[in-house]
Amino acid sequence: MTFGVPAGLPVTRVDRFVADRSGLSRTYVQRLIAEGRLTLDGRPVRANVPAVPGSELLLEVPEVRPLDLAPEPIPLDVVYEDADLLIVAKPAGLVVHPGPGHPGGTLVNALLARGGAKAFGGIAGVARPGIVHRLDRETSGLIMVARNDRAQAALMAQLKARRVRKTYLALVAGSVAAAVGRIEAPIGRDPGHRTRMAVVPGGRPAVTGYRVRERLGAWTLLELDLVTGRTHQLRVHLASIGHPVAGDAVYGTGRAGRGPEGLGRLFLHAWQLELAAPGDGHLIRATAPPPPELEDVLARLRQAGR
Repeated sequence: MTFGVPAGLPVTRVDRFVADRSGLSRTYVQRLIAEGRLTLDGRPVRANVPAVPGSELLLEVPEVRPLDLAPEPIPLDVVYEDADLLIVAKPAGLVVHPGPGHPGGTLVNALLARGGAKAFGGIAGVARPGIVHRLDRETSGLIMVARNDRAQAALMAQLKARRVRKTYLALVAGSVAAAVGRIEAPIGRDPGHRTRMAVVPGGRPAVTGYRVRERLGAWTLLELDLVTGRTHQLRVHLASIGHPVAGDAVYGTGRAGRGPEGLGRLFLHAWQLELAAPGDGHLIRATAPPPPELEDVLARLRQAGR
């Protein structure tokens, strides 16, 4: 990868500049720099030197390590597809990446069955076919999958620059007073429960926008804009203002943790994505309606309200 440093660029470290331009994580870029893979005029560059306007940097990104995973014929609901990108509607219960406790049966296994690791992007040192962001296991809805390394880098750069608009639907406990609002509160590990996240001083900045879509008695259906992408952000932010997501047994208690009658999962759904196509930059807007198990809950609440 070659990066020209434009004239007039404010003073910035070279590792930050390359990470922003490539879409790669800063940690991964720093690792490559430590290995001598970032050069200027053929000479290795240190991570903390400034990016000099007018210079040209060359980053060597090594071949990915293949995954030792078996393809699995798990059905995929493909909402959008072109030469660079898949947008898949993930069902609740499907894990995105293999990990401890989930060695198989994941979205990655399904993608391998659809075309093999070579059919998708795999930058950042390990072949995670095309994955550029993730959804919690309990959350349903849209997730982007890059079909080549160039598209994966472009999508990661858009996500880093917050140019991908991600809109969710959530049923929350209680009547949300403001029709439109914004939650700005830092998120980090809960000091009392290390497996949970919380709003904590010194946490990472996090921003969530919301709009009331429908009031349903003791519940409110919200549209949520995920401005930043912290772990469990929407669930933590909504619980912090006293309106936990219905069915969230981790961040909600009592009736909120159980949800309304008939709800057997977390009522959080990645409803819409808007982004620039990695190839020609045209606007892509993909939508996935809530799955039947969520629509059924809404229908019962509407009926009870009548």
